[in-house]
This record gives sequence, C-alpha cells and structure tokens, in this order.
Amino acid sequence: MLYNDFLITSLLIVISPGTGAIITLSAGLKQGKRSAVIAAAGCTLGVIPHMLAAITGMSALLNTSPLLFSIVKYIGVAYLLFMAWQTLRDKTLLPTDCPGLELSHRALIIQAVVANLLNPKLSLFFLAFLPQFIATRDEHPTQSMLILSAIFAAMTVVVFSLYGIFASSVSHRVLGNHRLMTGIRWGVALAFTAVGIRLAMAVQ
Repeated sequence: MLYNDFLITSLLIVISPGTGAIITLSAGLKQGKRSAVIAAAGCTLGVIPHMLAAITGMSALLNTSPLLFSIVKYIGVAYLLFMAWQTLRDKTLLPTDCPGLELSHRALIIQAVVANLLNPKLSLFFLAFLPQFIATRDEHPTQSMLILSAIFAAMTVVVFSLYGIFASSVSHRVLGNHRLMTGIRWGVALAFTAVGIRLAMAVQ
C-alpha cells in the first residue's frame, strides 16, 4: 500500500505548479520542445542533492531514535495537509507573455539547476516526504529511500518534459486560463488532503 501511495503522492507533487514546472513551461513556450526537455532535466538535477541530504539525515535519525523517526512521519503528514492549503492560496498563473532572449541549452540547464539547488524548502520537503513511505520493519531503509528517490526523479523528468512539450504545442491563452488553473489547484489540493489523511491512518 505504501508503494502505491508513494506513486500517487509523487505524481501529485510533480504535477503541482511550482518553480520547476514554470521554468519548463516557459522554455517550451519560448524555445520549443527540445529546450523544454533540457530544462526538465536541469530541474531534476537541482533536486537530487536535496534528496540525498534528506536520505542521509533520515538514516541517521532512524539509527538514533526510531520513536523520533515516527514523530517525523506524523509531521510529514501535517506537511502534506499544509501543501494542500498552500496550493489553494497560490493564485499565481503562468504568464501569457514570456519576453526575453532565448537561452542556450547550457544556460537553460544552469538556470534550472540553480533555481532548485538554492531552494531550501526542497530539503525540508524531502525530510518530511520520504519517511512516510518507509515501513517500520524495513530492514534496509536507506536503500528503500534511494529507490523511491530515483523513481521520484524519473517521474519529475517525464512529467516536466510533457509540460514543456504541451506548452510548445498550445497557445498562451490556454496556459494562462484562470478557470483552468483554478480547477487544477482545487484538484491537487483535495488530492493532497485525501492522501495525507490516508497516510495519517496508516502511520504506525
């Protein structure tokens, strides 16, 4: 059950509008599909250090205090509910106009990596996120978190690339549609809430 919950929650997180998604969408709008895929890869590279930092911290915490590790899991559930609330509050829409010079592929990667690498919220997010899907009796928690992180990274590349390819294929008016973006926010917020409640009931 934890594996299925991980896939569902990861998909919700990845498709949620955020810095990485906006960078990829912008690249797709301004420079086409290939640039969007490159930007998606850059965004994923910028997330990996945060994942590794979280795994290292969680492994040390589990070895030190299993009880404290369980408490962190409950805090993580609360964080998912907080994300649902934040999703509803965020009224930001992707700009329909994207002025500026085109960036080289190297510059796109650097921009995407730096944007995520310098975001301290990502480390906090993974510290709260990954422990939710590690079973109490897991004999190899570090290995499990590494596997889950690899799945999350792969999902990020695929979804962000699809975002960018979509952006390069449609008009700005579709991406800037207020009603559409409001519907997406509500859908993601409700899904976060449902998954958070389910995980809270499953945490032991």
